[in-house]
Amino acid sequence: MVDVDEFIGEAKAEISEELGDSTAIIALSGGVDSSTAAALAYEAVGEQLVPVYVDTGLMRKGETEEIEEVFGYMDSLRVVDAADRFLGALEGVTDPEEKRKVIGEQFIREFETVAGETDADYLVQGTIYPDRIESEGNIKSHHNVGGLPDAVDFEGIVEPLRDLYKDEVRSVARELGLEEVISERMPFPGPGLAVRVVGEVTAEKVRVAREATHIVEDELEEYEPWQAFAAVLGRATGVKGDNRVHGHVVAVRSVESRDGMTARAQELDWETLQRLQSRITGTVEDVSRVVYDVTHKPPATIEYE
Repeated sequence: MVDVDEFIGEAKAEISEELGDSTAIIALSGGVDSSTAAALAYEAVGEQLVPVYVDTGLMRKGETEEIEEVFGYMDSLRVVDAADRFLGALEGVTDPEEKRKVIGEQFIREFETVAGETDADYLVQGTIYPDRIESEGNIKSHHNVGGLPDAVDFEGIVEPLRDLYKDEVRSVARELGLEEVISERMPFPGPGLAVRVVGEVTAEKVRVAREATHIVEDELEEYEPWQAFAAVLGRATGVKGDNRVHGHVVAVRSVESRDGMTARAQELDWETLQRLQSRITGTVEDVSRVVYDVTHKPPATIEYE
């Protein structure tokens, strides 16, 4: 386990040295990794840092409002509404790796636009060690590693958390005084809900994944999962009222893990599973079935794509 105080001091010194007098963009998603990187960098260089939260249209329910509230103390914070651009870029894309690369490139282009407006030369990212392992090992491309385009218009990319695991990042976040809503929150994939939609990403499927994930996180909070969410798999027949419907199939996933490199599916009681399916099919429009994923990692990954 990393020595938190020593790490914070060394990371801030490294950030200051790498940036010098230059302005930097920090990719702020609201997850614990990017939030911790942002807090570190802001303490190191202050207003030289421009935190940029990109609303991709693929975020959790209420995410944008929460980010504005938690990080409003950073005067240089920018919130970019790019939902239409991301969904447009993903139109017709069905291959999981291609999705990640499209999203990675779109993120970079959004950051480059802000960099041009602020004369920023550097990009700071919350990349952590498991991101690098999975991307370099061809398990899956992370949008901030293997999903980056070949041509990136920044003088350099700074990754202060690159050698840390998730539990170590949480320890750093707590020491930096980040609110619990950030430091203790479940992991959320950089590409967002796009990797919780199997096949082509559409606004409707994203809506279903967002609303169902909100229910899953609420219902399973007492189980304290490492990660819990809902994914949209496809369509299947069902009956609502007296009508036959061809609705979405939603998979619920809840796992225990230490660092995300391996994970075990949680054993949920039947009453909880029935409550989940009842809430999801009853309140999320056009959902006909709910299934529970019992697969560990390996052989599965935690996310679906």
